[in-house]
Amino acid sequence: MAEPSSAPAKSDAEIEEILDRMLTRLALCDDPKLGALLTKLLPYSIASLSSQSLAVRKKVIEILGHVNKRVKHQPEIVLPLSELWQMYIEDNAAPMVKNFCIVYIEMAFDRIHLKEKENMAPVLVAWISKVRSQHQEIILRIAAKVIGECHSNGIDDEVAEKYRLISGSQDSVIFLEFCLHTILYQPTAQGGGCPAGLSIAQSNCVTGKHPLKSDDLLMRKLGILNIVEIMELAPELVYPLYLAACADCQEPVVKRGEGLLKKKASGANLDDANLINRLFLLFNVLEGSHYLMELSKKLSLDVKRGVWCTAGTENIDPESKVNPGNSGLRGRLMSIFCRSITAANSFPSTLQCIFGCIYEKWYHLKIEADGNGIYSVGFQTSARIDQLKLMGPVILNGILKSLDGYPTSDSDAIARETKTFAFQAIGLLAQRMPQLFRDKIDMAIRLFSALKSEAQFLRPVIQEATISLAFAYKAMEKHRGIHSPNSSGAPKTVLKDLEMLLLTNSQAEESEVRFCAVRWATSLFDLQHCPSRFICMLGAADPKLDIREMALEGLFPVNDPGQTMSKSVDLKYPRMADILDYILKQQPKLLNSAEIREEKLLFPSQMYLPMIRFLLKCFEVDVEQSGSMERTSEYRSSIENICLLLEHAMAFEGSVELHASASKALITVGSCAREMVASRYSTKISWVKQLLSHLDWDTRESAACLLGIVSNALPVSESSALISELVSSISGTHKLRFEGQHGALCAIGYVTADCMSRTPAIPETLLQRTLKCLIDTFNSETSSLASIVMQSLGHIGLQSPLPLLVQDSGSVSVLTVLQEKLKKLLSDNDPKAVQKIVISLGHICFKETSLSHLNIALDLIFSLSRSKVEDTLFAAGEALSFLWGSVPVTVDIILKTNYTSLSTSSNFLTADVSSSLPSCSSNEETEATENCHVMVRDAITRKLFDVLLYSTRKEERCAGTVWLLSLTMYCGHHPTIQKMLPEIQEAFSHLLGEQNELTQELASQGMSIVYELGDASMKSSLVNALVGTLTGSGKRKRAIKLVEDSEVFQDGAIGESLSGGKLNTYKELCGLANEMGQPDLIYKFMDLANYQASLNSKRGAAFGFSKIAKQAGDALQPHLRLLVPRLIRYQYDPDKNVQDAMAHIWKSLVADSKKTIDEYLDLIIGDLLTQCGSRLWRSREASCLALADIIQGRKFDQVGKYLKEIWIAAFRAIDDIKETVRNSGDKLCRAIASLTTRLCDVSLTGKSDAKQAMDIVLPFLLAEGIMSKVDNIRKASIAMVMKLAKGAGIAIRPHLSDLVCCMLESLSSLEDQGLNYVELHAANVGIKTEKLESLRISIAKSSPMWETLDICIAVVDTQALDMLVPRLAQLVRSGVGLNTRKHSHSSSKHLVGGCYSHECNECITYGYMSDETNQLEIATLYLKLFAVWILQFAIFSFSEHPGVGVASFISLLIQKVGTDIKPFTSMLLKLVFPVVKEEKSGSVKRYFASACAVVLKYADPAQAQKLIEESAALHAGDRNAQISCAILLKAYCSVAADIMSGYHATIVPVVFVSRFDDDKHVSSIFEELWEENTSGEQVTLQLYLQEIVSLICEGMTSSSWASKRKSALAISKLCEILGENLSSCHPILLKSLMKEIPGRLWEGKDAILYAIGDLCKSCHKAMSAEDSTTSNSILTAVSSACTKKVKKYREAAFSCLEQVINAFGNPEFFNIIFPSLLEMCNTATPTKSGKAPFRTDAKAESDEGEDNSVPHDKILSCITSCIRVARVNNILEQKENLIHVLLVSLSPGFPWIVKVSAFSSIKELCSRLHEIVDESLEISLDAGATSLIYELFHSVSPKVVECISTVKIAQVHITASECLLETIKLYKNLPSVQKTDGGFEDELLHLHEIEKNEQAKSLLKACIDGVEKQEPLNSEPEQK
Repeated sequence: MAEPSSAPAKSDAEIEEILDRMLTRLALCDDPKLGALLTKLLPYSIASLSSQSLAVRKKVIEILGHVNKRVKHQPEIVLPLSELWQMYIEDNAAPMVKNFCIVYIEMAFDRIHLKEKENMAPVLVAWISKVRSQHQEIILRIAAKVIGECHSNGIDDEVAEKYRLISGSQDSVIFLEFCLHTILYQPTAQGGGCPAGLSIAQSNCVTGKHPLKSDDLLMRKLGILNIVEIMELAPELVYPLYLAACADCQEPVVKRGEGLLKKKASGANLDDANLINRLFLLFNVLEGSHYLMELSKKLSLDVKRGVWCTAGTENIDPESKVNPGNSGLRGRLMSIFCRSITAANSFPSTLQCIFGCIYEKWYHLKIEADGNGIYSVGFQTSARIDQLKLMGPVILNGILKSLDGYPTSDSDAIARETKTFAFQAIGLLAQRMPQLFRDKIDMAIRLFSALKSEAQFLRPVIQEATISLAFAYKAMEKHRGIHSPNSSGAPKTVLKDLEMLLLTNSQAEESEVRFCAVRWATSLFDLQHCPSRFICMLGAADPKLDIREMALEGLFPVNDPGQTMSKSVDLKYPRMADILDYILKQQPKLLNSAEIREEKLLFPSQMYLPMIRFLLKCFEVDVEQSGSMERTSEYRSSIENICLLLEHAMAFEGSVELHASASKALITVGSCAREMVASRYSTKISWVKQLLSHLDWDTRESAACLLGIVSNALPVSESSALISELVSSISGTHKLRFEGQHGALCAIGYVTADCMSRTPAIPETLLQRTLKCLIDTFNSETSSLASIVMQSLGHIGLQSPLPLLVQDSGSVSVLTVLQEKLKKLLSDNDPKAVQKIVISLGHICFKETSLSHLNIALDLIFSLSRSKVEDTLFAAGEALSFLWGSVPVTVDIILKTNYTSLSTSSNFLTADVSSSLPSCSSNEETEATENCHVMVRDAITRKLFDVLLYSTRKEERCAGTVWLLSLTMYCGHHPTIQKMLPEIQEAFSHLLGEQNELTQELASQGMSIVYELGDASMKSSLVNALVGTLTGSGKRKRAIKLVEDSEVFQDGAIGESLSGGKLNTYKELCGLANEMGQPDLIYKFMDLANYQASLNSKRGAAFGFSKIAKQAGDALQPHLRLLVPRLIRYQYDPDKNVQDAMAHIWKSLVADSKKTIDEYLDLIIGDLLTQCGSRLWRSREASCLALADIIQGRKFDQVGKYLKEIWIAAFRAIDDIKETVRNSGDKLCRAIASLTTRLCDVSLTGKSDAKQAMDIVLPFLLAEGIMSKVDNIRKASIAMVMKLAKGAGIAIRPHLSDLVCCMLESLSSLEDQGLNYVELHAANVGIKTEKLESLRISIAKSSPMWETLDICIAVVDTQALDMLVPRLAQLVRSGVGLNTRKHSHSSSKHLVGGCYSHECNECITYGYMSDETNQLEIATLYLKLFAVWILQFAIFSFSEHPGVGVASFISLLIQKVGTDIKPFTSMLLKLVFPVVKEEKSGSVKRYFASACAVVLKYADPAQAQKLIEESAALHAGDRNAQISCAILLKAYCSVAADIMSGYHATIVPVVFVSRFDDDKHVSSIFEELWEENTSGEQVTLQLYLQEIVSLICEGMTSSSWASKRKSALAISKLCEILGENLSSCHPILLKSLMKEIPGRLWEGKDAILYAIGDLCKSCHKAMSAEDSTTSNSILTAVSSACTKKVKKYREAAFSCLEQVINAFGNPEFFNIIFPSLLEMCNTATPTKSGKAPFRTDAKAESDEGEDNSVPHDKILSCITSCIRVARVNNILEQKENLIHVLLVSLSPGFPWIVKVSAFSSIKELCSRLHEIVDESLEISLDAGATSLIYELFHSVSPKVVECISTVKIAQVHITASECLLETIKLYKNLPSVQKTDGGFEDELLHLHEIEKNEQAKSLLKACIDGVEKQEPLNSEPEQK
C-alpha cells in the first residue's frame, strides 16, 4: 500500500502517466497473470480517485471499466480483498474511494476461498457501526451470504471466537437487527409486495438488487441462528430473533429456532421493558391504533390522539412503513404477552394490541383468543391500577360493543369465542375496577338477563362473570390480597335496587339465574341482612342441590358440617323481630289467626324448615344477648308472630318433618317465654289436644310437653278436669288408636307432674285414679305403650315420690306392683322400650326415700348387665346416675324443654372432655333422701367394682365400663366420686386391654374424664400409667380368673377347630390342645392372648391419650423420647384401629409434626431399624413402612450414618417370609433408593456429602446386594447401582474398579441357568452352539449391567486406570470362556439335580435322567420354551460371562482413554492374547481378539511386532490355534489397519496358504480375511511371492501331512493366478514337490501330483530352458506314481501325467510312456454289469471297499495326450496296439465314461491322420497310414455306432457322433484306396430317426450324408 499512499504526493500528470502505463500493462496481460497484476493495480487505481483532476479520474474509470470487462465472466480471477478493505477503513479515505472500494470488496468476496471468507466476515461485521448507513447494508449482505455458505451446518472455534468479540458492542446491535430482518424475510410472489413483518426498505436491505432463492435464504437463516448462538448474547436480546425463527415457513428453521428458544432463551425475563417493546414492534401494534381511534370516536370517548398513538405515524414514509407480522408470529407473540406483567402494563401498546386482534382485517380466531387472553393477565392481577384507570372504560365499552355485535342466536365458532372472552373480561374487570360498575346496576341486569337468554354453553361463563361482578358492590378493604378502591361499597340506593333484582331472579325458571341470585345474597350481604336471608330461605327449597347447599350455608355458616365458609367469621344474626317483620311483609297472610290447621301452607315445607331453624337461631341469640328478655311490647309481638308462623307451619299440608320441627320450636320458645306461651295456648287447648293424636311421634311428644306448660297457667280445677278427660279417654270403652293413646299417656305424665309441683296439688282421688289407669294400661298393653306409661310415671316421680297405690288388700308401692312385668319387659327384644323403661326407673327413684323401692329399681337395672345393646347400657348408666344423685339437670329442664337424655344434653362422647363435663346440679336433698342415696351408692359401687368390672364375662365388663363412665361423667363432681377417682383410674386402666372395642374406647374416655376431674398428683399418675402402657413398661394388670365359657379370642381370630367348630373360649382351646396330644399348647394360646391384650391396651391407651394430651401439656414432655418413636411406628401398624388410635394421640400430642420428627429423628430411626428385625411380623411391617416415609426428603447429615443399616433392613424385608412384610420392604427399598439417588447426585447434593453417601452405599450394593441369592434384591441392587452411576458423574471414579468388576461378573453369575442346559443339548436338536453363544452375548449388550459399564467408561480417567486395569487382569484370569469355572459348576449342579432354586424346578425334576433319549427330550422341552426365556432375558438380560464382558469392556475402555492406556499395553496383551489362543468358544475368541487389536493400536513397535508374529505363527498349530490366528489377524486388520500395513509380508503368506486348510471352517475364515484385505489377487501374490514361496516350502518340509497338502494346494493356486510369472520360483517349488513323490502314501498326497501338473503347465518353458532333462525326470516320477494301488492317488497321477505330456509336448514321450499305458490297458477289466457307477453311487462303492482297479478313462486321456505330441511315424508303428486299445475300450464291458475318453482318443488320432492325408495329396500316402484309416472306418466305426445304440446318454451320443463324423471324413479323403461300404448305414438311419437330442441328430445326419456321397466332405454340418 506504499504506492497508493504516496500517489497523492505526486502531480496529477505523473499520476495520469502511471495510470496510463498500468492500463497498457492491463491490456497486454494474459488472463492467468491478471490476478497478480490486479493485486497492485486495483488498489492504486482506486486510491487515485482521491485526486481532484478530472483526467486522472477519467483514466481511473477507464481502467476500472476494463477490469470489469475482463473479470466479469472469469470468477477464478481473485481480487485483492484485504488491500481493498484496509484502504476502505482508512480514516482519511475520500468518500469516492470508499464507494469504489465497497463495490470491489463485494465483488472480491465471491472470488476467494471459503476459509478466507470465514475469517474475513467477522472483521467486516466488527466495523459495521463505523461505516456509513448506505454501506452498512452492503457489508451486512456480504456477511449474511458468507454465513449462509460457511456456517449453516456448524462453526469453527476460531471463527466463533471472532464473533464473540463483537458481543456487547454497537456493532452487535446493528448486526442483530439485520439478522432479525433476514429471519423475518420470506420470498413473495411476483408483485406480491413486501414480506410480513418488514418494510420495503428493510426487505431491500436483506435482499439487495436480486431476490433471494429459497435454498440460499434457508442456508442464511440457519447460519445466522448458529452465529447468534455462539455469540452468547443475553437471552433478552436474542429472544425476538429465535421467536421469529419459530414462525418461519421453512421446517429446518422452525426446528432450529424452537431448539434455541428452549436452550438459549428460556431464561429470558418476559417482564423486561426493552424486550417487551421490541416484541410489540414485531407485532406492529401501530396497526391497532387506527381501529382504536375509530372506536374511540364512535363511543364518544374524550381521548387525546397523542395519548393513544405514536406521534407522527401519519407522516411515515411508505417505504419505511412496516407490514404486520404473519399470523403465526403474532400468535406466538400474543401467547407471550399473556404471560408478561410488563406487557399488561405497557400502555397504550397493550390496548392497541387487543383491538388489533379483535378488529383487524386479517382476523384470525386463535389470535383473537390470545388478544382476549390479555384480559386474564392484565385485568386479574398484573396490570397496575393507574394503567387500568386509563384503559378500563375504553375496554369495557369495546367489550360491550363486541357483545352487541353478535345476536343471541349466533352460534358460530367466532361468536362463541368472542362472547366467552368478553364475559370473562367483564368478570375480571369487576374484580380489578369495581368503580366502573358499583354506581348502577345496569351490568348486573345485563348479566342476569344474559343468563336467561344466552345459549346453554355460554351460561357457565356468564355465571362466573356474574359472581365476580358481586365484588364490585361489596364494601371491603382488601380482596384476595389486592388493595381495592371499593372500600365504601355501593350506594344504598343501588343496594336497594339489587335487593329487588335478586329477589326477582331468585325465583326465575333458569337454575343458573337462581344460583347467581343466591350467591349474590350470601356473598354481597352479611348475616344480619334480612332480605338476603329471605332469599336464602327461598333457595333452601330449590330443586337443585348446589343451590340448596349454598342457601343453607348462607343461613347457617358454621354449625352445618361440610360447608365452605370459614368458622372464624364473627357471626351476627339479625334480631328475630326484624327477620319476622320482613317475612310477614313478604307474606302478610301469616297474620291470619283463623283455624290455621285447615289452611294450606304459605311457604313450601322445604323452605319452612330452614326458616324455623334460622328464626330459632335469632331467638336464641336475642335471649343470650338480653338475658331474661324484658317483656316489652316488641318482645310480645315477636313471640306472637313466631307462634303464628309456627302454627301456620302445622297446617295439614305440611310434611311430618315440618310438623315435628315446628312443634319442637314451640317448646323452645315456650321454655324461654313460658308464661306468654302458656297464656296464649290456654285458650287453644283444643288445638293442642288435636296434636296429641298426630301421626308423628315427636310431634305428639312436643304437644304433650306443651300441654304440661299450658297447664301451669290453668287453675287446679281446670288442670284436674284436663287430667280426668285424658284418663277417661284411655280407660274408656272406646279404645283409641295407638297414636291417641301415646299422646294421651304422655300428656297425663306432663300435666300430672306439673300439678304435683303446685300447691295445692290435684285431689288424692284423682291421683289414685290416674296411677291406677297408668298401671292398668301398663299391664294390659304392649311393650311400647308400657314404656310410655313408665315414662309418664317417671315424669310424675321427678316432682315427688310416687304415692302408695291403694288397693282392696291395702297399700302397695307402684314398683312392687310392676316388678314382675318390668322384669319381663327388660328382657324383651324391643330395645327402645327397654331404654325408656330403664330411664324411667331412674326418674321414678329421683326423689324416692323408700330403700325397698330403690333396691327393686337397682335389681331391675343390674339385670341388664349382660345386655349386648349399647344404647340399653347407656340408658341404664343414665338411670344409675339419677339414683346416685347430683345429676346436672333439673326437673324443669326435663319437663319444660326438648330434653331427651343426659348424654345429649351434655354432648357425651361427641365433644371435648372439658366441654362435655357437666357441672354439679344444686338439688337440695333432705336427710332421709341423702341416707337412702348413700346406701344406693354403696350398692352401686360394690356391684361395679366387685362384680362387673373384673367379671369373667366380657358383656358384664362392658356394662360395668359403661355404667362407671356414666357415673363419672354425670356425677363426677359428687364428693363420693371424687374420693373414688384412684380406684376408677385403676379400673379404666385395666379395661384398656379389652378386646371389645366399645369397652376399650370407653375406658380411654373414662381415663380422660378422670384426668380432668383429678388433682395434680392424680394427673401425673395417670400420665405415667398411660406412657407405661404405650411403651410396654406398665405394671402388670389385675388377673381375671378364667372359667369354661371365658372368651379368650374373638370369633375367627385363630381359625376353627378340627371339627369345624369355634375356637374362642377357654374350654374350646383346652379341648383342641388335648385333641392334638399337646396339653402344653394351651400355654402358647394364653401367650398369644396376652400379646393380643397388650396390643389392645396400647390401642386403648391411645384413645385415652388422644383425650388428655391437649390437657396434659408440659406433663408429657419428659416422656416424648419414649413415646415419639413408638407413636411413629404404631401409626403404620397393620391394624387399622391401632393406626387410627395412634394418629389421634399424635395429633393431640404434637403441634408441629415435622419439627417433632426432626427433633427426635435419631431416636425414631434407631427404634425403627431395631424393630425391622423384630420377631413380630407386624413390627417389621410397620417399621419398614414408617422408615419409607420418614427418610423421604432427608439430608445426608440426618440419615448418612443410617444409610447402610436402612439398606440392610430393606433387603431383609424384601426376603421376609410374610408377604405383607415383603410388600412393605419393596416400598422401603423404593424410598431408600430414591433417597440414595438424590444424596449421591452431585447436582442435588453437595460434593462432599455425595462422596460420603457413595462411599457408604455403593460398596454395600456391590458386595451384598448384587451378589445376593434373592432375585428381587439383585434386581433392586442393579437398578440402584445403575442410577448411582448415572447421577454421580465423576464422583464414581474412586469406585470404578469395584463397580466394573462387579458388573462384569454379574453378566454371567446372574444368567438364567436354563441356558446352560440348552447349550449342552443344542447340538442334539440342530441348534448351533455358536449361534446360541452369539445370541446370549448380543442380548447382554442391552442389559442394565452393560449400560452401567458404559457409564463407567464415560467417567474413567488416567488415575482410575491404575486401579482398574489390574482388577480387569485378575477377572480375566479367574474366568475364561463363555461358561466360567463358577458358571460351569452351576451347570453341573443343574445336570445332577442339585439346584434347589424355586426358579429351577425343572432341573430338579429332570436332574437324575442320564438316558440320552431323555436328555434329548429335556433339551427339546427347553428349546420350546426358548422364546419365552428370550423375552425374560430381554427384560433383565443376565446373558454374558466375565470373559466376554471384560473383552468388550477393554475395547471400549481403550477407545475412551486413548494413549493413556500405553503404560498398560504389555500387561493387557499378556492377558488377552493367551485367552484367544486357548479359548474354545468362537464368540469369546472374537471379543478377545477385538480387545487385543485395540490394545495393539497403542502398543510399542516391539510389542506390536512380537504380537503380530506370534499371532501369525499360530497358523501352523492345531485347529483351535488356526482359528485363533484367523480371528486375530482379522481383528488386527479391521481395528489396527495402520499398524498392520507394515507387516503385510508376515501376514499375507499366512493368510494365503491357510485358505487351503482341510477344515472348511478354518479355510472359510482365512478366505474371508483374504478377500477383505486384498484389492487384486494377482498383484498381491506377485508383491509377496518370495515370502509366500518360502512359507510353502516350510509347509512342504513339515512333518504334518495337512501342511504338505495345504502347501501343494497353495502351489496350484499360485500356478492358476500367476501362470508364467511363477517361473522365477519354479526350481524351489518343483524341488520341494518332487521330494514328496517317493515314499509312503498319506492322506492328501494326491495334491502333490496336482501341484506338479499345474506347475508344469505354468512353467514348462522355464523348466525346459533351464534343464532339458527336467521333463524326463518329472515324467519318470509321475509315471511311477501311476503304478500305485490307491485309486485316488493313481487318478491324480494320471491327471498329472496328462498335464506333463501336454505341457512339455515332447514327441519322445510317446515312445517312453505308451508301452506302459498299453500294458495298463491290457490289465484293465470291464465291470460285470458293463456300466460305470454314477456319482450317486459313490457312497455305495466306498462302503463295499476301495476299488484299486486301473482308471481306464484316465489311461485313455493320457494316450490321447501321447497321440497329440507323438510323431506320426511313431503312431503308425503302434497302429495295431492303438486299434486294439480302442476296440477294447469301446467294448460293452466298460462304462460310458471310458467310451467318451475313447471317442476323444479317436478324434485326436483322426486329427493327426488328417495331417498325413493332407500332405499326401501331392505324394502317395504311406501304406501304414492307409491301413490305419481303413481299420478305423471298418473296425472302430461300427463299435462307435454300437455305443450310440446301446448307451442312452445324450453326451455319449453327441461325442460318438462327432467321432464317427471325423472318421468318415478321414476315410472319404483317402486318395487311392478302393472305398467300400462300412456296413452300418442302415443302423445310422435308424439311429437318426430315433435320436431325441437335436445336436446328435444333426451330427448323425451329416454322417449319413458322408457315407452316401462319394466326394470328400469338406465342411461340417450346421449344428444347433
